[in-house]
Amino acid sequence: MPVEERLSYGMQFSVLKKTVIWISIVTVILLNSSIFGVYSYLAEYLKSVSNMSPDTISLTLFIFGGANIIGNIVAGKFLTHSAAKTAVTFPLLLGAVYVILFFTGQFTVPMAIITLVWGILAGGIMANINQYLIASAAPEAPDFANGLFISSCNVGTTLGSVAGGLFISEMGTQYVVLVGILSLILSLFTIILRTYMYRPIKQHAA
Repeated sequence: MPVEERLSYGMQFSVLKKTVIWISIVTVILLNSSIFGVYSYLAEYLKSVSNMSPDTISLTLFIFGGANIIGNIVAGKFLTHSAAKTAVTFPLLLGAVYVILFFTGQFTVPMAIITLVWGILAGGIMANINQYLIASAAPEAPDFANGLFISSCNVGTTLGSVAGGLFISEMGTQYVVLVGILSLILSLFTIILRTYMYRPIKQHAA
């Protein structure tokens, strides 16, 4: 197998001149914010809103973690079949989950079911979508794209957590879900915009 020439730092940084990479970065930040703006306070939400016992909270968090594994498997199949459609559908599905969570989060059984679905979407599917968004926008610099992916996820996690804390302090724990909903609305806009921008690139490359 031939050895590929290593890209210079200048060539790698040149991908930042592409509008689609910046839209992808913003999208990843928003998607991560939509998850961690809510998940960072899940234990507190389960305690104060759902009124769960410590043991039930631990079980619910375990369900969320286990659902992440399922999400990884599902994500691979959907992204392979139709990556763009999966990316557009994701904020709609997670948004529906958050709306249901907002109105039924005080009930233990519905909350446990919601957490399972949420875990599938948030853990595996979102992470794979995020990586797809960045990697496909800069295929000529995969290592640099991976760094952008990690950095964007970290920024989104931080901003989401800060926003969640502000919503809780100003409005109450129940309203932390609004951080997720608002982030998803914005991410849907950027995903649609990116889809239209990226399509000509694919056609030109073909």
